[in-house]
Amino acid sequence: MIRPQNKNRRHRNISYTKHLFIIQLFFVFFLVSACNPVITFLSFHPDDRYIIPQTLLPKGMKEVFIDTKDGITIQALYLPHPSAKRFTIYFHGNAGNIYHRIHDYDRLHKLGTSILAVSYRGYAKSEGYPSESGIYLDGKAAFDFVKNVIKVSEKNIYILGRSIGTTVAVDLAQDTDIGGLILISPLSSGQDQASFMGLGFAAQLAANAFQNEKKVRRLKAPLLVIHGNQDKIIPIDFGLKVFKAATSVRFFYEVKGGGHNNLTSKFGAQVFSAVSDFFSKTHNTE
Repeated sequence: MIRPQNKNRRHRNISYTKHLFIIQLFFVFFLVSACNPVITFLSFHPDDRYIIPQTLLPKGMKEVFIDTKDGITIQALYLPHPSAKRFTIYFHGNAGNIYHRIHDYDRLHKLGTSILAVSYRGYAKSEGYPSESGIYLDGKAAFDFVKNVIKVSEKNIYILGRSIGTTVAVDLAQDTDIGGLILISPLSSGQDQASFMGLGFAAQLAANAFQNEKKVRRLKAPLLVIHGNQDKIIPIDFGLKVFKAATSVRFFYEVKGGGHNNLTSKFGAQVFSAVSDFFSKTHNTE
C-alpha cells in the first residue's frame, strides 16, 4: 500500500515539474516574441496627419517616393542644391514627421548641400508601421536612392540623424566611405535609454535594441556629435558614450543650456555653425 502512494507522488511531482517547465518556456517565449512590439510601442509616435501640400513647400523642394526592400513605399522631401556636390540625408526623431523640420532643411541647404529628408514607415505619407528593423530598411532604401537614382558619390554623402534618427544614421553609416556622420542628441542604446526613463522591465527587453554605442565602432567616416547639456530626455552622457566609442576622426560640440527639443529652434546658430565647420573640415574635393 505504501509503494503505490510513493509512485503516485513521484508521478505528481514529475507532472508538476513538466508543467512548470512548460509555463517557464511559454513565459520566455512571450518575452522574446513580445519584445519588438513593446519596444516599438515605447519608441515610435508617428504623425500622419500634419501634411503640407506640395504647392506650399519651399521653393525647389519636392516629394519623392522610394520603395524599400520589404515592399513598403516611403516618402521623402528632396531639396537639391544648384551647385553643391555635398548631399545630406536627414533622419528625424521619433515624434512628428518630416514636415515639422522644414526650417532645419532650409538652414542646412544654405550651408551648401542638397537634402533628402526621409519619412519613416508609418509617418506622414509613408506606408506601413514603424519598427526598429523597419526604419533601418527605410534608411538603406534612401541611401541607395541617393547613390543609384540621384547619382551621388558615396564620398559626397553626409548622413544626419536626430534623436532616434541617430540609430538609423549609425546603422547605415557602418563600414561605408561616406563624407561624414552627424548625430544630434544621440542615444547610446535602447537599454540605457529605458533605464534612464525608469522603465526597468523595458530595459531587459531592449537589451539588443538601438545599439548606437556598439555600432559606431564600425564607423570609418568622420563623426560630429552635437548634444545639449540640459537634455532631460537623452542625457549628454549618452552622446559622450557614442562619441568615445567611435575610432574615426571625431568632433563633439556641447550646446550649453540646450535641451532635447529646442536645439535647432533656440540654439540653431550654434548647431548649424558646428555643422558648417564639420563640412569644412571634411570637405571632399573630388
